[in-house]
Order: sequence, then structure tokens, then C-alpha cells
Amino acid sequence: MLGAATRLSAIFGDPVEHSLSPLMHNAAYAALGLDRAYAAFRVSARSLGAAIRAITALEMLGVNVTVPHKERAVRLVARLSAEARLLGAANCVVNRAGVLYGDNTDARGLEADLRSQGLDLAGKTVIVVGAGGGAAAAALACLRMGAGRVAIVNRTSRRALRLKRRLARWKAAPHSITLHSLPELVEPDLIAEAAAVINATPMGLVSDKFVPLVYEATAKDCVFYDLVYQRAPTPFLQPALELGRPVADGAGMLLQQGALAFELFNEIAAPVEAMQEALYRALGRA
Repeated sequence: MLGAATRLSAIFGDPVEHSLSPLMHNAAYAALGLDRAYAAFRVSARSLGAAIRAITALEMLGVNVTVPHKERAVRLVARLSAEARLLGAANCVVNRAGVLYGDNTDARGLEADLRSQGLDLAGKTVIVVGAGGGAAAAALACLRMGAGRVAIVNRTSRRALRLKRRLARWKAAPHSITLHSLPELVEPDLIAEAAAVINATPMGLVSDKFVPLVYEATAKDCVFYDLVYQRAPTPFLQPALELGRPVADGAGMLLQQGALAFELFNEIAAPVEAMQEALYRALGRA
């Protein structure tokens, strides 16, 4: 039961009705016996500033920020982690004694999930579709895993170029970042080189179609990964599944980044097994 002493955390997004973050975080609170709760709020772009300010006014622990607010959120907080600054996006806003701190757990969450699946990207080519906050996190995760080349494919070149310039600041290892347009996804020469293709756009979440892509030109072990998660295979994953290519959706990334966010909000270790059980049950995978 919620009471006057209950501490709140939440997710802000638009849309947000599909989010399973409340199930995960509330399962974690129940497992630990904490008088805390996690809610989901549909927040429009126009209302984002007021919603962020309400975090301190309501003495909330913090919030996750999802589509389409991650990039704007970095301009609405007092402090940023180095990773949020590099990516130009924040998926967590933490209330630290009245000071709002922005962080980004997406890249760390995706990297943890890809490594758990045994994916080896060392020296290989990865295609990332999109150039927003999710794409930035996906590209950084792949670079950390040693990818030799990240090919960013986006509708507009301006946004992709901005992302490339951001990633160029990451100097931990030699890497190559190339830019491409969406029509190039039907060119076998690009697709045939990929060890993994990652969809970092909302396509599939806001529509039932994905852009044309020559799935049959990929190597048989090319991994297709969709940051979108649903009970059924997404429009991006379904053709790959039919060809027998390895596929994964964003459920594992959601779990891993959610556990990291839980620790930021609550300053205690996350009960990952309880969070996973709640998430996978909701997706029909338990």
C-alpha cells in the first residue's frame, strides 16, 4: 500500500504505455521489502521541463527517461555523468539531495546483454540503424566490445554526422565510423560485411513496418538486435528469424540498464533475478 512515507521513482516518455519498467522496479522493491514504488507517466515534449522540475518538488528518487526525451533531458539537469555528456543523452535523472544528476545506463546495459549472449565483435563491422540517443548508446557499446567499424545508417545525414563527431571523442581504442543513408540497407555490399545489425529507431514501436533491408545478403551468423521489445518478434526481427539468423530484442538491454538505474536511484544492489522474472513473465518468456 502506498502511504505518505512511500518514496517514488518513475519513467517519463511518450508513448510510455508499453513500458515494462514499472513491473521490473516494483518487483525489485517487493523483493527487498522497501516502501517504494515506480510509476509510468506519459510526458509530452511541451511538459518535459515541468515534469523534470517536479522530481525535486515531489522528493522523488529519480526517473528513467525514454523516447523521445533522452537528448533534451541533458539540458534540464544540473550535473551530467561523463557518459551522458559523451552520448548527448540521459536515460536517468537522479535526485541527489535536491540536485538533479543525469546519467546514461543504455550503453552499459546493451554491452552487458550482448556479452551475455557470447557475441564477439572484435575487429568486425556493426550496422546501427538510427542516430538518436539509442543509436549513440548502441554504437558506444559496440566500440567498447572492439568493433572495427560502426556503420551508422540514418534518414538524415546531419544528425548522423553529429553522432559521429560525438563518438570520435571516445579515444579508448582505434575505430572507424562510417555514415550511410537508409536506401543503402538494400545494397548487399554494406549488409554482407555485418556481424550484427542493430535497430536503434522506434520503427516497430510506432509502426508495423521496417524499411527495406536485404536480409538474405547477410552472413548466416549475423545477429539482428532490436532495441524495441515486444511479446512477438518485431517487424525488424521477423524477416531475420524466417531466414534462421540469430535474433534478440531489447528485453535483455532493458533488464540490464534497469538494474543499473535501480542502483542509481536507491543506492543499493538491484535484485536482478526478481526483475528478470517479472519482465520475462510479462513477455511470456518465463
